[in-house]
Amino acid sequence: MTTKPVNPQPGAGKLLRFPDAPPEEMTAYYNVNLPGYPGSLTAHFGNQETTVILSEVAAGLFVQEDREGIRYPDLLISFNARPELVIPRNGYLIPEQGKPPDFVLEVGSESTGRIDEGRKRQVYAGFHVPEYWRFDPSGGNYHSTHLAGDRLAGEEYEPIAIQRNDEGHFRGHSEVLNLDLCWEDGQLRFWDPVSRLYLNTYLEEHDARLAERDARLAERSARIAAEARADAESARVRALEEELRRLRGE
Repeated sequence: MTTKPVNPQPGAGKLLRFPDAPPEEMTAYYNVNLPGYPGSLTAHFGNQETTVILSEVAAGLFVQEDREGIRYPDLLISFNARPELVIPRNGYLIPEQGKPPDFVLEVGSESTGRIDEGRKRQVYAGFHVPEYWRFDPSGGNYHSTHLAGDRLAGEEYEPIAIQRNDEGHFRGHSEVLNLDLCWEDGQLRFWDPVSRLYLNTYLEEHDARLAERDARLAERSARIAAEARADAESARVRALEEELRRLRGE
């Protein structure tokens, strides 16, 4: 990958930072952050010291206050990267990281749909992002289809095969994540073909923890009840033995 050098530092000790993301429709919030995918993906991949997972945080070749050439992906994942550089820069500066992100996802909205399929696709190819995905929660009102992915081949993107099942759900495989991306009734899901399980959303994880807690409480209650029954039986046996000894005049 050929990139231009990182911006020079203006003034002694002053670090250039990406500008904050411009206000947009809350597509990333409802489809990526509210379900808790940054957390579930972090737990799935591990290696937090070298894995960057971001949502609506700047990425680009240069730090520029006018946001020219800067993108704010709804989901960005980069392996063998340097997470400690993200906060000081307020974003993912590709030359400083030494590599582009491995995966980028954009969620379609009324204001960004055509840009996602046009200009952003060109920019991410220019960044040399290996995979660029698009998810349309509306089912094709914002993008040309429900789910689409591109894989970099040389300097250009080539479409990733997307399958549709009998239930009207869509699925494609991300080689860089080794996960399937799914469009299911307008919801974004990640399927692990190794464990053959979906990555849990925050609510699913919460419900699973509650179910585990309730199971532990039920097990403890059953154990206490069994111990109480055993104690009661022992006390009854002792009382009968004492009555027997009394009758015998012992």
